[in-house]
Amino acid sequence: MWPISIDAARQRRYIARFEPPDARLNDESVTTRKSTSSAGPADCPPCERVEGVKIATLARKYGTPLYVYSHTALVENFGRIARAFASIDPLIAYSVKCNSSAAVIRTLVEQGAGLDIVSIGELERGLAAGVDPAKIVFAGVGKSRREIEAALDAGIGLFNIESEPEAEAIAAAGCRLRVSAPAALRINPDVDASTHRYISTGKKENKFGIPFHVARRVFRRVSKLRGIDLRGLHAHIGSQIMKPEAYVKSLGRLTELIEFLRRDGHTIDTLNLGGGFGIDYENGINPMDMDALGRELIPLIEPLGVRLILEPGRPIAGPAGFFITRVEYIKLGDVKNFAIVDGAMNDLLRPALYSAFHRIALSEPRGGRRKQYDIVGPICESADFLGKERRLPALKSGDLLIVHDAGAYAMAMASNYNSRPRPAEVMVKGRRHYEIRRRETLSDVVRGEIIPDFMR
Repeated sequence: MWPISIDAARQRRYIARFEPPDARLNDESVTTRKSTSSAGPADCPPCERVEGVKIATLARKYGTPLYVYSHTALVENFGRIARAFASIDPLIAYSVKCNSSAAVIRTLVEQGAGLDIVSIGELERGLAAGVDPAKIVFAGVGKSRREIEAALDAGIGLFNIESEPEAEAIAAAGCRLRVSAPAALRINPDVDASTHRYISTGKKENKFGIPFHVARRVFRRVSKLRGIDLRGLHAHIGSQIMKPEAYVKSLGRLTELIEFLRRDGHTIDTLNLGGGFGIDYENGINPMDMDALGRELIPLIEPLGVRLILEPGRPIAGPAGFFITRVEYIKLGDVKNFAIVDGAMNDLLRPALYSAFHRIALSEPRGGRRKQYDIVGPICESADFLGKERRLPALKSGDLLIVHDAGAYAMAMASNYNSRPRPAEVMVKGRRHYEIRRRETLSDVVRGEIIPDFMR
């Protein structure tokens, strides 16, 4: 067989394009990372720093495109949720799928977080980051036998069961390994979370969970399986939910079911309400009010006598992340002006996949008349854009643009489409910055590919 390789000299020239000589750490005083004034979707104030480090310093040191995370914001965002529900001491299981960077996971584990995982890869990441396995919740509709056994071997705290066949597979694995798998039955409460159709998960037409009208029967059957300890219920109704009402409605349906199940003689001591708490992508100032959500839900949960589990991801990691990209060319047209940047849909897919909006700012203050631009990447797709119709100061080649709220479902969804290496990731804490994932090289892009001998 003939493995693909990249010429070393060409590789070095490529790396030099992204990784200029080291810049000194910036020691200037910490300033606010973004304006707290309201800015409409078309206007976004400049963003010069992440914590105490200038964007320009990070771009010189690590190259672009680049993901940057604020350690302080991660800690504060987690704390905001923890404080809102502190009176009932929930397990807050960070949703690893939104940002699976080892340093991000470790930051949250150090704050006491558990982990909500959906694959064996996320299990390994969590264990490597030092999480207590008993604080891991394994979700997802397609857990394989290998994944189930690995999770049981690790001693995870809970499986969210999505279907009867999956329950049978978990029970069989438990019997093989001579353990009893701790589990909650995921219920589809048929609650409309009023969110994007791709991230709605709690309606009857969605693939997730057990339909509410058969949940009592399914619970009875699954509870009799050897190899499973079924003690709870789970519901996750969607993502990017901005108001408490949907959660109150979902909890109402689950409370009704808990009463029926206890009347049937079942023990219910765990209630997992999932996550889905939204953030304000347009203005950055009006996320889901976690204190208000706590005030609504806690009085309804306390009488149930259950351990509460929450699975937030986006409100923790999303606002803590920034995507930095550099303008390559300005293309002025009769109908539109285009700022062509080095970041693309393979780096940040959300705008192309969901028509998602992210605020985009220049990295430095600049006066003069503003112009309207579509911010587009180099990939051969009309869907390759980061933002459309954005009013910014007149841009020029070399300018740095900052895409806000890029800490969730961003790098985690990045790909090598068009054979583009994925960006580096950096964490900033105060005035210091740390590379937490190296930029991929050309060799990384083709690693594992083999041309058969007959083609030589």
